[in-house]
Amino acid sequence: MSAKKISGSQALMQSLIGEGVDTIFGYPGGQIMPVFDALYDYKNELHHYLVRHEQGATHAAQGYARVSGKVGVVLVTSGPGATNTVTGIADAMIDSTPLVVITGQVSSSLLGTDAFQEADVVGISQPVSKWAYQIRRAEDVAYAVSRAFYIASTGRPGPVVLDFAKDAQVGLLDSFHYEKTRFIRSYQPVPSLSSKDVEAAAALINGAKKPLALVGQGVILSGAEKELKLFLEKANIPAAATVLGLSAMPSDYPLNMGLLGMHGNIAPNMQTNECDVLIAIGMRFDDRVTGDLTCYARQAKVIHFDIDRSEINKNVQTTVKVLGDAKVTLAEVTALLQQGSHTAWIDEFAPYAQREKDAVIQKELFPKTGAVKMGEVVNKVSEATGHDAVLVTDVGQQQMMGVRYFQFKRTRSVVTSGGLGTMGFGLPAAIGAKVGAPDRTVCLFAGDGGIQMTIQELGTIMQSKIDVKIILLNNSFLGMVRQWQELFYEKRYSATPMVNPDFVKIADAYGIAGKRVSQRADLDEAIAEMLQNKGAYLLEVMVEPNGMVYPMTPAGTCVTNILTGD
Repeated sequence: MSAKKISGSQALMQSLIGEGVDTIFGYPGGQIMPVFDALYDYKNELHHYLVRHEQGATHAAQGYARVSGKVGVVLVTSGPGATNTVTGIADAMIDSTPLVVITGQVSSSLLGTDAFQEADVVGISQPVSKWAYQIRRAEDVAYAVSRAFYIASTGRPGPVVLDFAKDAQVGLLDSFHYEKTRFIRSYQPVPSLSSKDVEAAAALINGAKKPLALVGQGVILSGAEKELKLFLEKANIPAAATVLGLSAMPSDYPLNMGLLGMHGNIAPNMQTNECDVLIAIGMRFDDRVTGDLTCYARQAKVIHFDIDRSEINKNVQTTVKVLGDAKVTLAEVTALLQQGSHTAWIDEFAPYAQREKDAVIQKELFPKTGAVKMGEVVNKVSEATGHDAVLVTDVGQQQMMGVRYFQFKRTRSVVTSGGLGTMGFGLPAAIGAKVGAPDRTVCLFAGDGGIQMTIQELGTIMQSKIDVKIILLNNSFLGMVRQWQELFYEKRYSATPMVNPDFVKIADAYGIAGKRVSQRADLDEAIAEMLQNKGAYLLEVMVEPNGMVYPMTPAGTCVTNILTGD
């Protein structure tokens, strides 16, 4: 209990500290000024990173949350400040990233009057958040914050929005007490585990001749990486990962068959339609993974491990559901598994892997002539970091090249926009990733299109001295759209050629070291210089303008309809 009166803004600061928060990404403005004024007195406890745009704050908070496992916190003003966060909130919702976004709001007496910088933040954000709540009284701050963090971080994580009216910010409390929420009656974050379902899943796996596990980000979110390995190894099950699930297994893990989906590896995509038991773990059967559902794994019995009941049977019909936290459910099923051996089945992946190596990988990673390729740059940077860096990408061709050819030794090493595919995500997300994992090297791969959507965040890097290694793969095109235009629109390159500025000069204006490379012979030295530089660095690599990302399963076609460019 506090004997001294405190304001709602001060109560917010103490509530955040009560939740263990020490990092905030934000941008001040008129209707949130009392909160920023209170923040001034808590500078030692709460470090605020001043972004250059509110969308950047949400993406930075996402990067922070993804690598640290903590809740990302955003603090912005009302009206356009709040609406600018919506893209990041939607991105966090579809990618299950825990955020608490606090927005300023006009005083309660002005709500509904179209007051200056008023917007219906709760109404706007409800469809793309786990919970949205408006704080109209200082007395409600502790209630709202404790529930916000509980909802954001438990069950299937996601973003929560708190809309903070100005009179509640300045209102005074006679006493203040903060207590973390442990239970909400109407909210069940983790479904009750059914022993019957556990037994049915184990029985299916024990009887399988050709099992295949699909590993999603749910494994990482639940901290179930160890349980996953024990599960796979006991029954000798090959596995492949979604984009967001990639670092749940080390890249060189013997049972890791690679990446699923549209630009994934040939072997796991082909074997999806050959397996007899398909085991989905913490993934949601996104259309970029499944392709045409009418010809997706029709021969297989499907086991779906998930914490979110709404994902069961949403896209793919499930034979056995195992609801619950993956850390618990995997261990329960593993205890009932027989020691298995599926060597002959695993050997069937090898010819597909060889085909991909000959048709795609060798040409992309080790070209002898011609312009520099995106894949070879990704591969060289990964090797130079000992495959132990955090990969952050923007969205587009460099994203797919990044997740295909960067390699990982440990978990929480992939930060990218999965479900929403948000261009401009990369630069601010890399800032948050470095703040969340200060002892790790953070490598951002961005394209010349995506980086210009949030390029102002170079100012955040400059002001806060954030050591991010930016690899800009410049092909003077909106590359992924151009690829589709080449394949499906008769090479009618409508609105995809890019006339770009001098990115190295822009970086220099922000006090960031940089270099432009266009020759393959200069690449190794430039990468070494970037990694040895103390502080942020922008390495612009001029890559082939007409490069393609293969393999590719065209959207809406069968998962086995794979183009390799040969």
